[in-house]
Amino acid sequence: MIIEIGDKLVSAEVLEEEFVCNLSACKGVCCVEGNDGAPLSQEEVNLLEEHIDEIKPYLDEKGLEVIEKRGVFYLDRENEPVTSLVNGRECVFVSHDENGITKCGIEDAYRDKKIDFNKPVSCHLYPIRVKEYRSFTALNYDRWHICSDACTLGKELQTPVYKFLKGPLIRVYGEEFYQDLERAAAELKKQQSQ
Repeated sequence: MIIEIGDKLVSAEVLEEEFVCNLSACKGVCCVEGNDGAPLSQEEVNLLEEHIDEIKPYLDEKGLEVIEKRGVFYLDRENEPVTSLVNGRECVFVSHDENGITKCGIEDAYRDKKIDFNKPVSCHLYPIRVKEYRSFTALNYDRWHICSDACTLGKELQTPVYKFLKGPLIRVYGEEFYQDLERAAAELKKQQSQ
């Protein structure tokens, strides 16, 4: 089922599936696994290049070496910019804490107020994947086996994807869109209970 909100088509799974990141269980493996780096907008590429000196103190040595040699991004198979990778796997913007949890250096720099933008939208909105079309934007729930702990925790806490991602959704689409999502979720729940 698809819910239409303005020019956005939202999969009902975004409203129904439950998900809460569980870093203590997964250790942030989504920043290490995958086929490519994290998708970036051209604006994000520009911000990363402009503020790389403020972000560098938060990064691991291997990531810094790749950035020095190849830069902060490369073009994927679809000719779209994505974050550079260390050895074809780990995002160059990661660091690891004392518990072995992978963290985002961009997000850490943002939290410490060294930069005024957060991690890439594609990371911030995960497990929602966004696809832009000519006349609409599609928001779909992405299933990835490495996030099974997040699904388990989401069910335990009874937290749907859209509620878990309230902050990122408002960041990208605004408060009004989020309120429309809440109304759509309530209506969907009402229909399912009849």
